[in-house]
Amino acid sequence: MPKPGPRRVHKYELEFKLKNPDSMTAADKELQLAPPPKYIEAPDAFFACKVNGGFFQNRARFDLPNIQGLILLCDATNGVPLAVMESSTATILRTGAATAVAARRLARPGSSVATVCGVGIQGAIQLRSLSRVLPLAHAYVWSRSGTRAKEFAARMSAELGYPVKAVTELRDATLQSDVIATCTPSKAWFLGREHVRPGSFVAAVGADSPDKQEIEPELLAASAVVCDVTAQCEHVGDLHHAIAGGLMGADDVWGELGAVLTGAKPGRTSDEETFVFDSTGTALQDAAAAALVYRRALSEGAGTRFGFWA
Repeated sequence: MPKPGPRRVHKYELEFKLKNPDSMTAADKELQLAPPPKYIEAPDAFFACKVNGGFFQNRARFDLPNIQGLILLCDATNGVPLAVMESSTATILRTGAATAVAARRLARPGSSVATVCGVGIQGAIQLRSLSRVLPLAHAYVWSRSGTRAKEFAARMSAELGYPVKAVTELRDATLQSDVIATCTPSKAWFLGREHVRPGSFVAAVGADSPDKQEIEPELLAASAVVCDVTAQCEHVGDLHHAIAGGLMGADDVWGELGAVLTGAKPGRTSDEETFVFDSTGTALQDAAAAALVYRRALSEGAGTRFGFWA
């Protein structure tokens, strides 16, 4: 699986800026509009449709991913289909890239220690992505499966070139960490105020449906909450539980990530601020990911060509 390099991270920062095009830099516009150097020229505008289905016995029954689906990418000027691609990989990578974009603006610049909660595919992507934008020198991983956590830690230590240690007591790790990423299917919160020291950055990634929850509502209420899309987080993210508990409202959200990136909202202003990034995933991220994959495929001559109208 490809690693989220600097250009991919920049692409996702650009995606969050699209609501405010006047704020885009020359580098942003080059990344968005420049045609690939080889083969045919890509259009300047795209739209995409993602169709996913959850088959939650797939891993156990068939050794297949539980989420199955496709992304159809089209030319937004004329509707012509351009590419069909498997959706899961693009979704996994864009989720990690969104965390990297948020961390670059909301984590302390010198953040060197991270804790990742969850040791699945997304756990690896989160740690790789954070390593691209922060000077990480040590990481902890926590999972309810100690065996899987140890295997994950060994694998990621070898890949990233710095110590990654599996822990059984979450608090011992998070109180030493500058950055925390939660990417589990939990339906009850496990990361609370007692686990997080002032000045930390928390990426809450796993709560992508109303019944999922990773973050104590009181921690959200005591932190600066930045959402990918506030209207969506109100219903499916960890923010949803804090609102349902009467601890905060949508108006208490610090802002959306796009507003932070464009300067409409400030990012971190002091080392003592604690930020929680409520990441629920957006359709625009999927379109941006598909467009990036398509451009790379054109420039590298990858993929299988066929005529949609044949």
